[in-house]
Amino acid sequence: MPHLAPLGYQVKTQDIAVAGGLNLNIRSLLDIQQYFDPEGEAEDAGISAASWPLFGLVWPSAQKLADLMQAYTLGERRILEIGCGLALASMVVHRRHGDITASDCHPLTETFLNANLQLNTLPALKYSTGNWDRANPELGQFDLIIGSDILYERNQPAALALFIDLHAAARAEVLIIDPNRGNRSAFNRQMAGHGFQLDETLINTPLHDGSAYKGRLLRYRRGD
Repeated sequence: MPHLAPLGYQVKTQDIAVAGGLNLNIRSLLDIQQYFDPEGEAEDAGISAASWPLFGLVWPSAQKLADLMQAYTLGERRILEIGCGLALASMVVHRRHGDITASDCHPLTETFLNANLQLNTLPALKYSTGNWDRANPELGQFDLIIGSDILYERNQPAALALFIDLHAAARAEVLIIDPNRGNRSAFNRQMAGHGFQLDETLINTPLHDGSAYKGRLLRYRRGD
């Protein structure tokens, strides 16, 4: 049953508003204190205990990315969401019949994704492990890569930019919602080194619940 929690975790279910009048029914971890790893999966995946619960929370930037994808032109492009967490944006694209693959390095991501698809009466969505520090030979290449709030660690810009370079088509677009993290400039330099040109758009509109939000849409393109 989709409402059941994985062993050792407490969860909650909430309605998340998305642009265009859409509401998604999302099961998430109860709070940031949820950590249970008797099999040592965190260490195997290279995830610290402090970072382990982050995938399972609804983050403001993820909501902004979901809003963006509700109206963004998809066409026939192959789309990849990186560091998808609860995969709000992937679910929005999936509802629009876009060719989307959700990806994350967290072992529990697919479990929560499948439960949330059931909660929203959506069919199966393509999912693949995407670990930025390791090879992902099964992942392939994509025309559009999207992500939200993925620059929260200092050592991420180089690894993430290389991952994107490997999995972006020769002509590709990358969209990242960033809540003004301090690692943005380093990431911009890395992306430029892989041939991507950047356009930045400030975002300062509140979330649907009225909460303040400040961030940027980072739009990278190459091959135009």
